[in-house]
Amino acid sequence: MGRVLSLIRGCLAFVCSLLNTIFWVLPIIIFSPIKLIPISAVSGTCSSLLDSCATSWISINGVIERIFHPVNVHIHSDAELSPKEWYMVIANHQSWVDILILQRVLNHKIPFLKFFLKKELIFVPFLGIAWWALDFPFMRRYSTAQLRKNPKLRGKDIEITRKACAKFKSKPVSVMNFVEGTRFKADKHRQQNSQFKHLLKPKAGGLAFALSAMGEHIHKLVDVSIYYPEKVPTFWEYISGQVKEVHVHISVSEIPAAMRGDYMKDRKFKIAFQEQLNQLWLEKDKTLDLLTKENPVNPKG
Repeated sequence: MGRVLSLIRGCLAFVCSLLNTIFWVLPIIIFSPIKLIPISAVSGTCSSLLDSCATSWISINGVIERIFHPVNVHIHSDAELSPKEWYMVIANHQSWVDILILQRVLNHKIPFLKFFLKKELIFVPFLGIAWWALDFPFMRRYSTAQLRKNPKLRGKDIEITRKACAKFKSKPVSVMNFVEGTRFKADKHRQQNSQFKHLLKPKAGGLAFALSAMGEHIHKLVDVSIYYPEKVPTFWEYISGQVKEVHVHISVSEIPAAMRGDYMKDRKFKIAFQEQLNQLWLEKDKTLDLLTKENPVNPKG
């Protein structure tokens, strides 16, 4: 009976979430051409309206969650957050559910979360237009082989992303970065021989690249640590009510000037940046270890 109820709950939650997504994506796509009008007041107002649509989408997803698959999210934080501030958000990554949790705990508290996306994703039907309309920065990364073949491309990727982020100068934004680059898996952890107990090794290049592209406009770092006491859930397990509680630790700090520089060309800065990020990751590992000890695994929920 429990499995049947989970199946029904999951199907209802999925259908409602899908309808909610369609409901909000359609106006975003319909009104997106207004952003092309070369009048800053018009395009700015349109961007704010579209962000409001995205925020409402997340809010209604929260209502769907409370009705069909309520989750007790414990937030451990005394950080002061504001929707009028600029933030770089980093988090550990274990499941696609992480994104849903981040959206839930940060919605209305900081500006709508933006993700750096590969330039090719703009061609994804419907979603590509929606991401563009919501000012998700599209970035182009050149491979080592491409740079070797055409050295003139060096630095172009940062310049392209910097231009894409120029719109954030006058409008608060939150940019999300999963520093590990991929979801945590036990086999990946073993292959890396990671010095961290609960984390994969951080990839410094992506964060350094993002900070360089954003310049001085983002000056606060929101560090989020997510812990699932039962087990790391799949999307289906989450929407079908099989996740009872989640612990989220949030800390906010100023981004030091020492974390801004040319990661590609300045070797001294590159080494220093990696050391600073490793130190952040050591602190995050301690935080996750503490959450694990204070909230031991409870497989029965």
